[in-house]
Amino acid sequence: MNKQRPVYLDLSQIQFPATAIASILHRVSGVITFVALAILLWLLATSLSGAQGFAQVQSYFQTVFVKFIVWGILTALAYHAIGGIRHLFQDLGHFEEMESGNASAKVSFVITLVVSVLAGAWLW
Repeated sequence: MNKQRPVYLDLSQIQFPATAIASILHRVSGVITFVALAILLWLLATSLSGAQGFAQVQSYFQTVFVKFIVWGILTALAYHAIGGIRHLFQDLGHFEEMESGNASAKVSFVITLVVSVLAGAWLW
C-alpha cells in the first residue's frame, strides 16, 4: 500500500482560514491576559502600599520596556474582548457560515488593530 501522506506537518505551508487564526489568537490572548493579571495586580498592590510604592510604579512606567509590556497586555485584552463579543454573536446564530465567519474574523482583526494603535498613542 503506497500512501501519499506527508512525512511531517509543515504548518507554514498550510493556508489557515481567518476563522482558524481568530480562534487560535483568541486562546493565546486569553492565556496572555491570565498571566498579565498577576503583573497588573502586583503593580496595583505596589502602588497602593504608600507614596513610595506609588512613586516606584510611576518610575516603572517611564521605561520603554514597561510601556511595551503594558501595550501588549492591553492589545491582548482588547483582542480577547472583541473576540469574545464575536463569539457571543455566533452563539446567537449570526456569522455562522464560512463566508460571514471569515468576514467577522477580519473585522475583529481590524478593530483590534485600531484599539491597539489608540492604546499605543495613549501610552506614549
